[in-house]
Amino acid sequence: MFAVIKTGGKQYRVSAGDRLKVESLPAAVGEQVRLGEVLAVGEGDQVRFGTPLVADAAVTATVLAHGRHPKVRIFKMRRRKHFQKHAGHRQNFTELLIDRIG
Repeated sequence: MFAVIKTGGKQYRVSAGDRLKVESLPAAVGEQVRLGEVLAVGEGDQVRFGTPLVADAAVTATVLAHGRHPKVRIFKMRRRKHFQKHAGHRQNFTELLIDRIG
């Protein structure tokens, strides 16, 4: 069984037992979170799509860890103008273990 969920402005296709990194969630490590924005649920050839959400569907996940992705280097330069700008960015994430799709 699989589900397509929406969290943090992104969509993910998940199954029970999957581990995924999503945008940072305000939950403690070890806590259960309920992801209620389910866009589709399917098993085999049978798929149920929502308009826009599937009614009575939710995904339960356990928070495994919080962390930060590797640094993305940003470099801007204007040729012949002696202008260089260096910056970096590290995005926060929450790692989830998908427990149940219901």
